[in-house]
This record gives sequence, structure tokens and C-alpha cells, in this order.
Amino acid sequence: MYVFFSIAQQNILSAPILFFVLGFAATLAGGHLSLPDAVSRMLALYLMLAIGFKGGAALTETTAHGEFAVLLVAGIALSALTPLLGYGLLGRISALPPIERAAVAAHYGSISVVTFAAATDALTRLGITSDGFMVAVAAAMETPAIFCALLLIFRRNPPDAGEVTHRKSALVEVFLNVTIVILLGSFLIGFLTGKRGMTEMSGFIVDPYRGALCLFLLDLGTKAAAGLRKSWHDMKPPLLLFALAMPLAGALLAAAIGWIGGASPGNTALLITLAASSSYIAAPAAMRIAAPEARPAIYLGLSLGITFPFNLIIGLPIYFSIAGV
Repeated sequence: MYVFFSIAQQNILSAPILFFVLGFAATLAGGHLSLPDAVSRMLALYLMLAIGFKGGAALTETTAHGEFAVLLVAGIALSALTPLLGYGLLGRISALPPIERAAVAAHYGSISVVTFAAATDALTRLGITSDGFMVAVAAAMETPAIFCALLLIFRRNPPDAGEVTHRKSALVEVFLNVTIVILLGSFLIGFLTGKRGMTEMSGFIVDPYRGALCLFLLDLGTKAAAGLRKSWHDMKPPLLLFALAMPLAGALLAAAIGWIGGASPGNTALLITLAASSSYIAAPAAMRIAAPEARPAIYLGLSLGITFPFNLIIGLPIYFSIAGV
């Protein structure tokens, strides 16, 4: 219990989390702190590039290739199976129609790169090491959940001849979304350039990184609070329970895999964080195309308005404690 409160205190009193709380609280109170969309998008691209490049460069020095293979396969399996769990749970506790249940479930199988970035930053502050290959695991967990949700949607609503092209565009959105391209692309470049690349890029992707993360989390705090204010009337108690229970369910599944696979505490903490996180970039983009009848107020209200703040403020100390950090 002492370890949990110690981690919680360090997490909540860190600059990135406090900037998120600032944006969230100010927007709930009626303030307007959000950044222009172009600036927010540029910060998101920068964070993904920095995370990917540093992970690829770090991979050149790791010797834990067996652990990498185990966690990569485990991450893909978690991403593919979690939407089925979420879909079934929503069917039991809510009155959402099947296609909307699938759209929500997609968000909880896919991952949040920013939650991953916050977890990595927290581990660094705690002096806990993790391997760079976890970036590749994160990128691999982005797509299977969305693909699984699309299968659920297509099964419930088979496309006619006029919708085939429309559905194909949804699949393209899944496999070529910006998160996958930037994360994997920069990861590969970091791997190919190794130490030399890190030396050349350190002034760009190391020193400014935490400042950019603070600014981006300030903006995300405003977006989360604004979305919550707009969608609060749709947030029925069963849905609120789902938004808090699904991260914990994913965390326990990932923790079991980490323990069985003998992963290090740092890598286990990141796998748990990934399994507990929810998407608010790739999944919404794909669902807007594949399931236009699903309400963004529901799936974004839950993933960005409820689960994302829960994970940042309360979830990370829980997940780190479970991982034995």
C-alpha cells in the first residue's frame, strides 16, 4: 500500500499530469485553453516520432529478444481479444445497439500512445528501466482491435454492392493510420541509425520531449473536459462503470501475461498500461467511416472523457503496483 501511494504521489505531482489537470479543470469551469488543431496535431506527430525513434535506437542495444517476441505476440492477442470482451460486457450491462457496442469496444482494444508516453515518462522519473522494443509492441497493438471490431460490424451489417468501396476505405484507415505509420517508421529509422542517430537527434527528440508532452496533455485535458461536458447526458451509470472496469480488466490480463512470460517489471508495467488504455485517434477515425451510425459522443465520451483521465491520474499507480515496480 505504501508503494502505491508513493507512486501515486510522484505521478500526480509530475508536471505532465498537472498540466493535464489544469486543462481539464479549467475547461470544466468554463475556460478556453485548447490549442489550435494544427498545433495539437503537430505536437502529436512530434511525440509519436520521438517515442518511435528512441525505441528503435534502444532496440539496437537490447539482448532480450525472447522477451520481445513473447510481449509482441501477447500484445497482438490482447488487442484482438479485448474488443470481444468489451462487446459482450456492453451487451449485458447496456442498451447500446450491436454496431455501437462494437465501435466502443474497438476503442478499448486499441491503445493510447499518449498514455504510453506518460507511463514511460513516469518510469523514467522512478528510475525503472524498460526496453525500447515496447514501442513496437505499442504499434502492433493499435490495429488488431479495430480490425476485430470491423469484423463485428460487418457481420451485423453486411455491406451491399454500393458500400464495398466505403468499407475498404475503413480498412485502409486501419492499416495506414498516422499512428502506425509514424510510430513504426520512426522506430525503423531509429533502429537503422542506432547510437549515431540518437546523438544527432538528441537536441530534437530528447531535451524538448517533456515540454512538448506537458503542452499536449494540457490540450488533451481541455478536449477531454469539453467532450465530457457535451456528452454527459449520454453517460449512463452502466457506461461509466464500463469505462472504469475495462481498463482494470485489460490490466489484469496483461499482468498475468507479464508474470507468466517472465517480463521485467518495467516492460510489464508498460504492457499493462497499453492493455488498460483506450484509443482516441485511430479508432475514432476508423469508426467514423465503418460505423457512421455510432455516436461519437458515446465512444469518445467514454474513451477520452472518462478512461483517459482515470488512467493518467489513478490508473498508472495501480498498474505500476501490479507490475511490481
